[in-house]
Amino acid sequence: MPEPIFRISHLFKKFGDNQVVDDLSLEIRPGECLGVIGPNGAGKTTTIRMCLGLVGPDAGEVEAFGLPIPQAVREAKKRIGVVTQFDSLDPDFSCAENLRVYGRYFGLPKATIEARIPKLLEFSALQAKADAKPGELSGGMRRRLSLGRALINDPDLLLLDEPTTGLDPQARHLMWERLQNLLQQGKAILLTTHFMDEAERLCDRLLVLDHGRKIAEGTPRGLIGEHLESDVVEVFGDGALATAQRHGALAERVETSGETVFFYLSQPQPLLQALAQHHDIRTLHRPANLEDLFLKLTGRQIRDE
Repeated sequence: MPEPIFRISHLFKKFGDNQVVDDLSLEIRPGECLGVIGPNGAGKTTTIRMCLGLVGPDAGEVEAFGLPIPQAVREAKKRIGVVTQFDSLDPDFSCAENLRVYGRYFGLPKATIEARIPKLLEFSALQAKADAKPGELSGGMRRRLSLGRALINDPDLLLLDEPTTGLDPQARHLMWERLQNLLQQGKAILLTTHFMDEAERLCDRLLVLDHGRKIAEGTPRGLIGEHLESDVVEVFGDGALATAQRHGALAERVETSGETVFFYLSQPQPLLQALAQHHDIRTLHRPANLEDLFLKLTGRQIRDE
């Protein structure tokens, strides 16, 4: 197994009385995607900012390619690509000019930049938009351009902070395809996301954060198997709550959210047979997934930033 190219060791960060990051450690190897999931305010973006030397930790260490951050962040960033939550494209430059100017920040030779621009426009599926400015692009196009721009220095590590937020399904699937191609090339990715299907599709390992602390880590399927029952039966409709009281003993765990009741269980057939007698409710039987894991570990309450 290759050595990690990126490490965080016992990282702490506090803002006022709020412990935003609490004893966080992780590492990433070449060709691996590590996903970080958690509610709003869990510390994901602050962690990314410390990884980039934009915020100094109160304690702990960040190391990229054997270089300490923030002390050697300028050298380390030569091999890192970044896509932030919000676009930072220059509105006055065309797509090609955004790539060209960003390449100059890395001190790349002009010939190298010019050779990479057509390839990155093709990677971003923006060949026909080379001369268009960001304001003329859709949200999906701008996110694809941001990803293409992050690759101008041919980085070995990508730090992606919720890169597909706000995209429609077609744009998200195209982004997923592009990211999977990068992983196949041996690039490493640190990904924060609120989309559980995205995490399950892209990530080799997942880290679950809550209140700045790591509460679970493992492969997506491994975490589901460790923390959840195998099956979920959702019941919704006017009689759902009464049904939960009547048949709750047939499940290992029952949760209610609004007018929907979630039965978590390993043997679903007895419950399904019982529910078949109730014609005033609707049911959905499915395998347990990462969203179930997320809600079990972090709760169903809405979090403010």
